[in-house]
Amino acid sequence: MSARHGIARRPRACAALALATCIGPLAVHAQSLPDWSGYWVGEGLEAQISGFPEGGDYKLLGQDAPWNEEGRARVMATRTRQADQKANGWGFPLMMNSAAPMQFLITPRETLIINVYRDVRHVYTDGRSLPAAGDRWPTTWGDSVGRWEGDTLVIETVSVRNPNRYFFSSPPLSEQARYVERLRKVSPARIESVMTIEDPVTLSAPWVIDLAYTRAAGLDRMIHDDYDNDRSEVEGGFFTIVPDEE
Repeated sequence: MSARHGIARRPRACAALALATCIGPLAVHAQSLPDWSGYWVGEGLEAQISGFPEGGDYKLLGQDAPWNEEGRARVMATRTRQADQKANGWGFPLMMNSAAPMQFLITPRETLIINVYRDVRHVYTDGRSLPAAGDRWPTTWGDSVGRWEGDTLVIETVSVRNPNRYFFSSPPLSEQARYVERLRKVSPARIESVMTIEDPVTLSAPWVIDLAYTRAAGLDRMIHDDYDNDRSEVEGGFFTIVPDEE
C-alpha cells in the first residue's frame, strides 16, 4: 500500500519540481519589479468624474508644443470640430495627462495601464521589438514596448491615430509621431514621468512634457462611468457614488 502511495506521489513531485524550474527565473524577476499598486490621478488636474476638464494644467493639449506650420493648421482645424464630437474616453497620449483615475498593473512580461474609462494600454516588457513598419496600423492607443532600467519604466510608442476619435482635444499629431516615456515612482504617493514626442509632420523640434501622478485617496476600486447614468461625484476631494434618486 505504501509502495503504491509512493509511486503515486512521485509524478506529482517531479511535476512540481519541473514547474518550479520553469517559473523560477520569472518569479525572481517579478519580485524585483517596483510596486505601483493603487490608483493614481494626474497631479494638479481637476475634473468631474465624467472627464471634462474644469481646470488644471493639461499639458498634452498642446498649448506649448513646438508646432510647425502643418501642426498649427491642424490645431486650428481640430478646434473647429470640437463642438461636434463627444468624449468616449481619453485615448493615448491624453490618458496620461487626465484627471481620470489610472491603475498600473505590473507583471514580468507586460505592464497594463488602465483608466476608469476602460482605456487600456498594453506595454510589453518581454524583450520584443516594435512591430515592423509594414505590420503597423494606427489605433487609439498605438503599439507600445517597454523595458525596465532599474526602477524606471521606459516606454516607446508608435502608430497612434491622432486626432483620435475618443477625445476631441487630443493633440493633432501625425501617425508618424514617436513617443518615449520614462516613468519612475519617486515616493509612496507620487510617480513622475517625462514624455518626449518627435513628429516630422507636425513638430519643429522634440516636444518634452513633464508629468506626475499622485495617489488617489478614497478609492478602493475603479467603477466605469456610464454617461447615461452618471452617479459619480466628487465630494470633499473624494470620488463617491451618490444615492439612486429612484
